[in-house]
Amino acid sequence: MRAIQKIQTFIESSPESVDAQALVHLILSLQAEADLSSSDLYKLNAEHFDWAMELLRDWRIDRFYRGRAKAFNLDSPPP
Repeated sequence: MRAIQKIQTFIESSPESVDAQALVHLILSLQAEADLSSSDLYKLNAEHFDWAMELLRDWRIDRFYRGRAKAFNLDSPPP
């Protein structure tokens, strides 16, 4: 299961928890390309920290491939 799916399930089951709030903040920061304090991540328990790192890896890979697709103009159909 991808990190975002695990995180979404966790947030839905415990929306008021400190870890859920930190993960929501991480997701919103990535979407907005905004700064995120690393201290928020360090407050997560070990399992949720691993999810956050997995999410960052997935996000980075997705951005890389999206950037490559744009560079090769794969987003638009051929003429």
